Amino acid sequence: MTLQEAIASVRNIDDSAAAETQRRLDRLTKPQGSLGRLEELAVRYCAMTGERKPAVPRGILYTFAADHGVVDEGVSAYPRDVTAQMVRNFLRGGAGVNVLARHAGIEVRVVDIGVAHDFEVLPGLLDRKLMKSTRNMAREAAMPRDIAERACAIGVDLAAAAAGEGAGLIGTGEMGIGNTTASAAITAVMTGSVADSVTGRGTGIDERARQAKVEVIERALAFHRPDPTDAMDVLAKIGGLEIAGLAGLIVGCAAFRVPVVLDGFIAGAAALIACGLQPRCRQYLIAAHRSVEQGHDVLLKHLQLNPLLDLELRLGEGTGACLGMGLVQASVKILTEMATFGEAGVSERSS
Repeated sequence: MTLQEAIASVRNIDDSAAAETQRRLDRLTKPQGSLGRLEELAVRYCAMTGERKPAVPRGILYTFAADHGVVDEGVSAYPRDVTAQMVRNFLRGGAGVNVLARHAGIEVRVVDIGVAHDFEVLPGLLDRKLMKSTRNMAREAAMPRDIAERACAIGVDLAAAAAGEGAGLIGTGEMGIGNTTASAAITAVMTGSVADSVTGRGTGIDERARQAKVEVIERALAFHRPDPTDAMDVLAKIGGLEIAGLAGLIVGCAAFRVPVVLDGFIAGAAALIACGLQPRCRQYLIAAHRSVEQGHDVLLKHLQLNPLLDLELRLGEGTGACLGMGLVQASVKILTEMATFGEAGVSERSS
């Protein structure tokens, strides 16, 4: 399936499946609504998939890795080499995302879509490299438009493969030194916000460095004037390869009716791009958590997503998504394993 075919294939969620799911939840052995947002999650999951009594979904999390030329402007507390080093850590199972994925029973797949390093053949690494880092968006376009489109298409292909394997839930993760700068720039354009209001401290820079980061973003936006009505223009001029891959993954999952659990700020920026390409993608998104990165709340409100958790996370990688995926799986278990009043022989509420 091509990117354009995926965009055209996204349909609205199934309201009748949602209604049927809610009726079953209301008959379960509990006061109506007493499991709160777990019930909401079950309803949303069934509406997204069209299933009335789904199996507990198998979860796969894709962590896309890429470098950013804008790091040359001093926007990060960490050197560029950390991206490649962390890819190796993911593959060894030693990163935060690996720990939480093991806890939740989620498979992590690592994708090199633009790391500034030539890896040897590494077991488990999906080599989809298009460029060795984006270019410095403060001085030139981050990538050619055709590369942005190809990066999105890679995400679509991975979504199609996961759907074909029977995955019922996809998580979004990323690794890329400098990617909060690209994400803040995207968020500013796609939500109509000023750069200062959506630019945070990333990996832990101080306020002086944050202000310098804001100035870099403002300079890039003034230079490129990305068109908020053309998501691919925004992506090519100020985005990142891992953000593009995630955007395509979201579009592909929506096309195949596979719910997507978003991680934090960078995944949220990818969702802004995906919804710019196809607004119906928003119906297939579940926000795992609210990051402390200040632009995240802005984009969540723009996407009309209410996050499941607020744990003051800011690591990325897909860590928050793993926790959110576990909650989605729990909600499906409530729906399918909990007895109704009739099944259990329990008296219902008095009229």
